Amino acid sequence: MALVGANGHGRWHRRVIGPLHDAGRLRLAALVDTRPIEPDPAAPVPTGTRIFTDHRAMLAEVAPDVVVICTPPHTHLPIARDAVTAGADLLLEKPPVLCTAEHEELAGLLAATGRVAQVGFQALGSAALTALTDAVVTGRLGTVTGIATVAAWQRPDAYYARAPWAGRRLLDGRPVLDGALANPLAHAVMQCLAVAEAVAGEPVEPAAIEVERYRVRPIEVDDTAVLRVRPRHGPPIVAAVTLAGEDFIPGEVIVTGDAGRAVLEYPTDRLLLPGGGAAREVPGRRGLLENLLDHRADPGVPLIAPLARTAAFTAVLTALRAAPDPILLDGDLVDAVGAGPHRVLRVRGVNAVLRRAAENGVLPSEAGVRWAVRPWRAVTPPLFPLPETTE
Repeated sequence: MALVGANGHGRWHRRVIGPLHDAGRLRLAALVDTRPIEPDPAAPVPTGTRIFTDHRAMLAEVAPDVVVICTPPHTHLPIARDAVTAGADLLLEKPPVLCTAEHEELAGLLAATGRVAQVGFQALGSAALTALTDAVVTGRLGTVTGIATVAAWQRPDAYYARAPWAGRRLLDGRPVLDGALANPLAHAVMQCLAVAEAVAGEPVEPAAIEVERYRVRPIEVDDTAVLRVRPRHGPPIVAAVTLAGEDFIPGEVIVTGDAGRAVLEYPTDRLLLPGGGAAREVPGRRGLLENLLDHRADPGVPLIAPLARTAAFTAVLTALRAAPDPILLDGDLVDAVGAGPHRVLRVRGVNAVLRRAAENGVLPSEAGVRWAVRPWRAVTPPLFPLPETTE
């Protein structure tokens, strides 16, 4: 196994890989990063692990069976292309790619080479999500009429100074899309799509995507956004998120049916089901890397987050890529707390706005929020078109 992008979030992957290496389930053959490898007491580099600054040199010299890719989003496709062509299976961090055309290219390459890619949506391995989708499928909520997520986080100035691509829409002419929906709160969107897949009994196909995007800083992407996806089959999906929140909302997935309502706090795996009393933690997460190893040993073991399952998420990114720049919120709408790199900006009243959007399925502009603007709307072509016929 090799890890490309061994610093930053890559240290988290090193902490996952380490015990599997020690147990003999894999051998960490190489680490790749353009900077010197950062030490981590919880993830020591095993003896014999080779260090590279270029993934192509590593692929040529090591020929790994599996490559974990944890690099900036705009580099995913070229590195994945090289790794798959070299014969490796992938664990590819989210977002896997940045538009449907890239998704189709990578899917075609996987099919041609017989390789597989698992995407780093680790919350899909949650037992709590399985319990929620089971409740949906068995009719515990009745007919599902809406799926939504709400999350309010805070990110300081230092967050946007962490890397040259942070907060950027483009870097050196290449799309980056480092916005709230595409990167830090991508898990919230993907959890909703997973529930919608269970409701419809088939992959989600967005028919239309509407989004309002806002920012409180001189960045090129959204830090506050409300997204509404209208699938071809099944109920609408609303994602209402911010990195400029007042009070912390970890991330809730709200599923409303005509017989009840369920709430999953996906970062903590706490689940509230109709008639179940208070929310309770549902322990147990299947690790994506372990699942990939199991699938390699026995292809009958399904991947938790195969690339195909993320097609609808990539369709959302395609819409965001085409959407106009986010609207700046400033003046009396925004409070500043702290100083220097720890300064946090908060939108006044934003938590209530996002909560209302998630609960009622309405966009801020439809609810009369004074700073809201009309949404940008994209009509999307079918992700899984019917085969052509002469009949």
